[in-house]
Amino acid sequence: MLFRFVATELATDIVISIGDVKFYLHKFPLLSKSSRLQRLVASSSEEKNDEVDISDIPGGPSAFEVCAKFCYGMVVTLNAYNVLAARCAAEYLEMFETIDKGNMIYKIDVFLTSSVFRSWKDSIIVLQSTKSLLPWSENLKVVNHCIDSIASKASIDPSEVEWSYTYNRKKLSSENGIDSNWNGVRKQQIVPSDWWVEDLCELEVDLYKRVIMAIKGKGRTPAIVIGEALRAYAYRRLLGSLEDAVSNGVDCTKRRSAFDCILYLLPAEEGSVSCGFLLKLLRAACLLESGESQRCNLIKRIGTQLDGASVPDLLIPTATGENSVYNIDLVMAIVEEFMLLSIDNGKAKFQEDEEIVEVENLSSVSSTSKLAVAKLIDGYLAEIAKDPNLPLHKLITLAEMMSSLPRPTHDGLYRAIDMYLKEHPSLSKSEKKKLCGLMDCKQLSQDACMHAVQNERLPLRVVVQVLFFEQIRASVASARGDPSAEIPSAVRSLLPRENGNSIGSSRSAATTTTEDECGVPTSSDINSLRSMRLANNSGGSERSSGSSDANKNGDDKSATGKAKGMLMPKKILSKLWSGKSNACENSSSETSESPGSVNPEDVKSTQSRITRSSVS
Repeated sequence: MLFRFVATELATDIVISIGDVKFYLHKFPLLSKSSRLQRLVASSSEEKNDEVDISDIPGGPSAFEVCAKFCYGMVVTLNAYNVLAARCAAEYLEMFETIDKGNMIYKIDVFLTSSVFRSWKDSIIVLQSTKSLLPWSENLKVVNHCIDSIASKASIDPSEVEWSYTYNRKKLSSENGIDSNWNGVRKQQIVPSDWWVEDLCELEVDLYKRVIMAIKGKGRTPAIVIGEALRAYAYRRLLGSLEDAVSNGVDCTKRRSAFDCILYLLPAEEGSVSCGFLLKLLRAACLLESGESQRCNLIKRIGTQLDGASVPDLLIPTATGENSVYNIDLVMAIVEEFMLLSIDNGKAKFQEDEEIVEVENLSSVSSTSKLAVAKLIDGYLAEIAKDPNLPLHKLITLAEMMSSLPRPTHDGLYRAIDMYLKEHPSLSKSEKKKLCGLMDCKQLSQDACMHAVQNERLPLRVVVQVLFFEQIRASVASARGDPSAEIPSAVRSLLPRENGNSIGSSRSAATTTTEDECGVPTSSDINSLRSMRLANNSGGSERSSGSSDANKNGDDKSATGKAKGMLMPKKILSKLWSGKSNACENSSSETSESPGSVNPEDVKSTQSRITRSSVS
């Protein structure tokens, strides 16, 4: 049994009981200001009982103690933490102006209006305390007053902010009024447009939702600031510990409420939230096993701004129990949404009154966005290729979805292919052929070509194609850059004559072996191709030594040779694309890294790899 606020000046004649707490007081001070206590005391007197039970008073014993002190004329200290409980308790005790002039309800209302609702942080503190005092706080309109006060302050021009606020973001020197050219005069600090974001993160989900809706209703806050507020709240209430909570089996009811709230409040304006944040919400939706409609809405929105994503954002893990590490299906759905926009002809169709109306679509995808998405998905393919359980058909399907997008080079695709071959050494010949068919050898950069030539994991047919196209490119560059230069001897030996045979070929049409008939290049062909590639890289071209009129005929022949060097030798072409079924490949245990991690100088100095006797 607890005893609080015992009046000792006069003999007490009433006991107020609130649960286990009892107050021994006098009737007159209380009854002069409380209409409710007048009725309760009169009822107890009839029953000859001096104890009055008011256990249902809002705010409990502490709130009643404030009211009792006021009745005794004692000094009462009110602040943002106790004012609402005292106001609800005074309402419960019916301390109206009709009972006594200047009663407690009136004085608390004056304090709320003149002090609390004018203060940014006090309004937030009082709003937080309203939840434990429902429904009293709601009926007294205190919740609405707090929300309106907060929304009004958050909507004003940042230059008019003169009160303290919480802001932990690292400010720029210009924002702090200090820069390298500071002249000693202190500048006024710049208030950021999202100054109010962090303070509101302290609110519970239901109150936060009402405040943000009020701010949006004011119509003076940019959508990008609303998006930043939702991002900060998501990291505080949802994303910070979601994965650990799900893996440990913790109840995620509050996190689901936060997720639903954030999704509901997302601004519709394009660019108001980043693509990375939307992907994190999609990841949360998978972890929380949210509804299909929520996921679809996120996927559609992500598809419209996929060019702003990064590879780590796309690495969404699969559900527990699945073999693959990453959820490829989600990314494929996002890419499909993007591709629907990218292939749009600039017009959209809508149905209105049973008629199809065609209007101009202003949200067509730019070429810059297409390039960015192609690079993004290439990087994503390289990451998921490291998964030993990734099915080949999913990798191929995703890559083929992006085949229509422009790419400056196919180096990203080559890196993904090389990584998949490294992690899946047991691929069959046909599977390797399908995989390597994703890239175009003509669109590999010089560094990627140099790496591919030394790559033991690639089928030999692909290596030959890389060598051949790189040589064609080198010959064209040489012919354009230096008209006086001759084609290197290694290249000239493979260039076609006017009769179609190769110059200096070791095998004529009459002496072609069975290996030629099968379309398989021999060791000498491969070595010749490699040697001509290395010859061009090292600059070892032969030049004519004479410059007199007598050598003019020789120079004309040299120019003719360079022009022919741009053509594909018939014998090599017949071997590259013959595709005979009896060709086979010997796998190698040697490994190499992707072009992104290899120093081109090291590759140049590396000896040609051991020639294999069969190709794929």
